[in-house]
Amino acid sequence: MYGFNVERINLKDEEQVKAVKDFLQTFELKLDDNVDYTVVIRQNEEIKATCSKARNVFKCFAVSNELRGEGVSATLMGAISDKLFEEGIYHSFIFTKVENTDIFTSLGYKLIHQIENVALLESGIYDIKKYLEDMQKEYNIDISTKKSALVMNCNPFTLGHKYLIEEAAIQSEEVLVFIVEEDKSSFPFKYRYDMVKEGVSHLNNVQVVKGGEYIISQATFPSYFLRKEDEILKAYTTLDASIFGRYFCEILNITKRFIGEEPYCKVTRGYNDSLKEILPIYGVEVVEVKRKAFMNDIISASKVRKLIKEGQIDQIEHIVPSSTWEFLNTTVGKEIMGKIRFSDSPH
Repeated sequence: MYGFNVERINLKDEEQVKAVKDFLQTFELKLDDNVDYTVVIRQNEEIKATCSKARNVFKCFAVSNELRGEGVSATLMGAISDKLFEEGIYHSFIFTKVENTDIFTSLGYKLIHQIENVALLESGIYDIKKYLEDMQKEYNIDISTKKSALVMNCNPFTLGHKYLIEEAAIQSEEVLVFIVEEDKSSFPFKYRYDMVKEGVSHLNNVQVVKGGEYIISQATFPSYFLRKEDEILKAYTTLDASIFGRYFCEILNITKRFIGEEPYCKVTRGYNDSLKEILPIYGVEVVEVKRKAFMNDIISASKVRKLIKEGQIDQIEHIVPSSTWEFLNTTVGKEIMGKIRFSDSPH
């Protein structure tokens, strides 16, 4: 392999991690906090190239100028791919600067979408179109009828979420509710999905669907090559909205997306603004619904987690559906609430 040895970095070793961070800094890049595997190539004991991954997302890729054109990119990617195969992962993503797209397409990666400063590529045993076609079959989605969609985390499912879904159901022939599948929340996906599915079972025109890998989570969106917080938020929301419009709406015949009004959270408000800006380009109407309140206080999942943290469990019953309340009173629900109660901050 061009005479280069690939060395694995011990991410628990502060000195090794600092060396990678210092190398990336010379390219104005950062080492993302959530990487779980990092490799480097050295010359004369100095790091000259590196690449990392966070589960199945390649990131923090950099090669020094003197090694460009030497096959180093392929060597690094091969080493990370070997690790993915070892972990039983056969599909991967790369978020990168737009100017690096050609490097990765030459290595067999396929561009999903790019915006001004970010490109998302993928490689593996399926692609986004195949994934959505399989989803259509799995859930028996009739693509001949126009649909409305909602994307929700539901951490946990509240009466606010339920109200928004009910409003969409009233105004639509069919509704798809995508639950964010990634487990970066206090309540694992399995339980969030079940709470919603049971909580909207009375709505005959609503289908609850697994969000999958292509609905990008803010938790995994890479920030290593974007310097400013506002720039990161804009890139994340624009890319996610664009992929949803270009692929989900096109393939599944989604013509409306419902969102809840957001007076407090900057991230959600920014996301809503991007949806309003991007989705109409793809012929999709964005319908913003005023949030449901209880005792003049807007109902939110963060409010529920705050009450759990403060031990005010009896106050929660008024702002969650029975499916959530019943789950919270199970053994698993109580264990999750215990973790929230004694964690540094609610997630």
